[in-house]
Parts: sequence; C-alpha cells; structure tokens
Amino acid sequence: MSKFTKKKKGLPPISTASLPDIVFMLLFFFMVTTVMRETDPLIDVRVPTATEVQKLERKNLVSYIWVGKPKMKYREKYGNTDKIQLNDKFAAVSDIKNFILAERASKKEEEIPYMTTSIKADEEANMGIISDIKIELRDINALKINYATHKGTDPKKENN
Repeated sequence: MSKFTKKKKGLPPISTASLPDIVFMLLFFFMVTTVMRETDPLIDVRVPTATEVQKLERKNLVSYIWVGKPKMKYREKYGNTDKIQLNDKFAAVSDIKNFILAERASKKEEEIPYMTTSIKADEEANMGIISDIKIELRDINALKINYATHKGTDPKKENN
C-alpha cells in the first residue's frame, strides 16, 4: 500500500500585471498636484522670525517683492548692495508702480480689493529701501502689505 501526500508549496507568486497601471496613476497624480515655482529667486533672502504670524489665504492674489543682496552668481554684475526683485528680474523702486498695476490688470475686477503685496525682505536689508517701496505702494493705493516671516522667536533677544 502506498501513501500519497500533498506537498505544501507556500503562497502563490504575486501578479505584477497591474503594476504599470499603478505606477502611471501615481505619476499622473503627482504631475497634477505638484505646483511649480513661479519665480526663480535672484536674491538671497533670510526672512526674520515673528511670534504672531498668519498664513495668507489666497496666494493667487499676492504680488511678491523680494529685497536683499543678489545671489553670489549675480554679485559681480549687480554689486553687493540691496536690490529689488519683481518676478524674474532685478528692478528699481520706480518700477514697482508698473508692476502692481500690471498685476491688477491681470486679475478680475472683483478680486482687486483683496490683492496683497508681500514683501520678502532679508532680515539684514536696508530699511530705506523698504520705506521707499512702501511710499510707492501708497502712491498707487496698494495699502494691503504683508511682510514674509518664519514663525519662531528671535535668538538674539533670548540671549539678552
């Protein structure tokens, strides 16, 4: 009399037939949800810290003005003094009016009162330039101004 026994083979192999579909779904998801950077910073900006910060709600209604020293690769051409960046180019204080008016023209009429100008200034930036920017903004009635900061406490004040 012979004995017949079943051999245990373990788990069957996992099917990889749907793997390409999953990879393409993930790729499509990240392509749709990723936001590309709108401007390339030409200026080194280390924003100051603040204890009371608020997050901007509608970032599509924010116009950014960068203030600080040019990055190392631009310092030979533009110098080592504080500069202003509007979109992807260096600008003078007098260019701010045209920049804000162009930003307003690109928005809908009902969105214009909600537009905000955000100043991303280096913590070591010259306050004279910031004051000149504020005067230019006041002249064209762009009175909603935001200063970009990081949340935290100032380590210099904690040591004193």
